[in-house]
Amino acid sequence: MSTGPGADSAPAPTTLDKTVRPHKTSMFSSLKIRNYRLFATGAVVSNTGTWMARITQDWLVLSLTGSSAAVGITTAMQFLPMLLFGLYGGVIADRFAKRNLLFVTQGAMSLSGLFLAALTLSGHVQVWHVYFAAFFTGLVTVVDNPTRQSFVSEMVGPDQVRNAVSLNSANFQSARLVGPAVASALTAAVGPGWAFLANGLSFLAPLTGLLLMRTSELQHTPRKARGKGQLREGLNYVSKNPELIWPIVLVGFIGTFGFNFPIWMSAFADDIFHGGVGMYGLFNTLMAVGSLAGALLAARRGTSRLRLLAGAAVAFGVLQMAAAFAPDLWMFVALIVPIGILGLTVNVTANSSVQMATDPEMRGRVMSLFMMVFTGGTPLGGPLFGWLADAYGVRVSMAIGGLICALAAIGVGLMLGRAANLRLKVDLRRGRRHVQFVPRERELATAA
Repeated sequence: MSTGPGADSAPAPTTLDKTVRPHKTSMFSSLKIRNYRLFATGAVVSNTGTWMARITQDWLVLSLTGSSAAVGITTAMQFLPMLLFGLYGGVIADRFAKRNLLFVTQGAMSLSGLFLAALTLSGHVQVWHVYFAAFFTGLVTVVDNPTRQSFVSEMVGPDQVRNAVSLNSANFQSARLVGPAVASALTAAVGPGWAFLANGLSFLAPLTGLLLMRTSELQHTPRKARGKGQLREGLNYVSKNPELIWPIVLVGFIGTFGFNFPIWMSAFADDIFHGGVGMYGLFNTLMAVGSLAGALLAARRGTSRLRLLAGAAVAFGVLQMAAAFAPDLWMFVALIVPIGILGLTVNVTANSSVQMATDPEMRGRVMSLFMMVFTGGTPLGGPLFGWLADAYGVRVSMAIGGLICALAAIGVGLMLGRAANLRLKVDLRRGRRHVQFVPRERELATAA
């Protein structure tokens, strides 16, 4: 059920516990839908190619320049378009048929991979070519991300959105486990150009899936006619709906201040535990395992509670602070997996909650804002926490990130409770639930 910004009545007291209940909840229930099954199959192939390209791209830049700063520029070039133009991607996603748009964006990403493959295999690649390809891919992602996110509901319908969003995350994290390993082996055996070629060809899988879909089974959403003020309309829509603005604010904090693990884990592996690149690879693998587990657990849950979002975000920040001051390697390793689980829980819960609270004709613009604040913070948070790690040490840097996330989650939880006419009740007596949100009316009646 969607909640428009122009509703006359105040939000119902159950807003914080708003749930989305599928008819039959199981971990892989949305895969029973043929169109989504085709989409997911193509995505696992292209996601693997994308992870191969990311690893190979960084290695190629490092080998061409010998500079870690150049690798950072490559990352910034890839994410900067989302920060600058992310909202416009949502306007485009709402204007055109999403399946047709995905043909264009997935095809463009394929061309980007083939472009780098041709230059690398021919021996003519230069670092500016990689920068250009990264920026071009980022521009395409500006349109591709909100289109893919909002296309999910057209394939599966409202009852299965949460499950499908969770499986999309599981799909991505599975590729994260496989892609880097394949890229490393392929690059070592025959060179980076073949890894780029594999990435470019991997997009044939989602393009084939889109082609084979039965359009009659898609639940098409109304398209927005071209007009002025559509970007402002989307921002106003979000700002007037607490169920949208506060989850988006929270993922903005988490994405900017909490998801800087490449900086922190590389520093822990090198400076704190002196394990080198092998230990860094282990940390990344464990984080991917945790993220995959979090996505599968989210797929199994039949509800999408906003209090789960706030609680998981608080726990994410607290565990991040605990990991920052872990006295030995084994405690740090033990905390990485649950941090990955909680990080994915926050992302999936926020994603599905926002989608279900959005009117279909606004979903592209809302999801573009969601993705912009989540991934667009990377060019801001990365340099900031890298500087903190250099200046004050990685433990302080990671602890500050965790503290900001925990405080933001508490603040967002309180704001969601206020919007739902709930209040936070703390009861430290034995046998009682110590912390919970309760309706204000109930507290008033009890006091009377």
